[in-house]
Amino acid sequence: MDHFVHPQGICESNSVGAGTKIWAFAHVLPGAVIGKDCNICDHVFIENDVVIGDRVTVKCGVQLWDGLRIGNDVFIGPNVTFTNDLFPRSKQRPAEFAKTILEEGCSIGANATVLPGISIGRNAMVGAGAVVTRSVPPNAIVYGNPAQIQGYASEMSKTIDTENRGKQQAAAVDVSHVEGVTVHQLPSFEDIRGRLVAAEMADALPFKPARFFLVHAVPSSEVRGEHAHRDCHQFLVCVKGSVHVVVDDGVRRQEIVLDRPEIGIHVKPLVWGTQYKYSADAVLLVFASHPYDANDYIRDYGIWLETLKQRLTANT
Repeated sequence: MDHFVHPQGICESNSVGAGTKIWAFAHVLPGAVIGKDCNICDHVFIENDVVIGDRVTVKCGVQLWDGLRIGNDVFIGPNVTFTNDLFPRSKQRPAEFAKTILEEGCSIGANATVLPGISIGRNAMVGAGAVVTRSVPPNAIVYGNPAQIQGYASEMSKTIDTENRGKQQAAAVDVSHVEGVTVHQLPSFEDIRGRLVAAEMADALPFKPARFFLVHAVPSSEVRGEHAHRDCHQFLVCVKGSVHVVVDDGVRRQEIVLDRPEIGIHVKPLVWGTQYKYSADAVLLVFASHPYDANDYIRDYGIWLETLKQRLTANT
């Protein structure tokens, strides 16, 4: 046997990877599949229709019920509660239990509750005691009851400098930390009559726009974007209120706060973009280089990462 089972643990499954440790008073049913180098701590119960990836940690007092799918490198804190039936009745089993998916690298804090049929995205973090009622996007940080997105696991954030606010500003471009994203200072003017932001399209935009759209009246708890484009460029300006924009090139991630109309960001194709924390009065103006094409969108984070790898391989 190339895995360890404590003398007071019970493992009925023959599908346990090398290097995995199953500790005292844990019970693994015959149909469960557990990957390599996992750590299954005391008082953990694992049902039959459960698949666990490699290097997963399950802390004490957790029950993993039928329908749970756990990716590699996932951390599950002590006493996390999973569910698999939205309408449970004693002695009445559904034809199939809801599938709950924990994607690679996500972490779930102690005493969190996860409702059935949702997914926790890659590298997302669920805070201790959270009640997760909806799927969590990749890299998101959620907590509360019900759990809401409070931030993203970003390497860095950027709020535009407001020191010269109100003065006449010339156009300028600032390279961000994310490849394919630049921050643009648009010409701004102010006098006793009010403020004006104006720019020549050919000078201000790095592409010729084919369309524009406005995003507004977004509840502050909601998230927009969560996709990349294959070919389309976008230029984002928050003309009223404020919005947080998270951009991701697959290696680096950065959060940029748009809180005045003289600041815009250019997002090139194959950059993953997310917008959240809309103020109540926020109006986001987006210029796009291409007409709308549903096939230009990549909405799955995993597929996007694979697309980046394919493009990189093709260019080397």
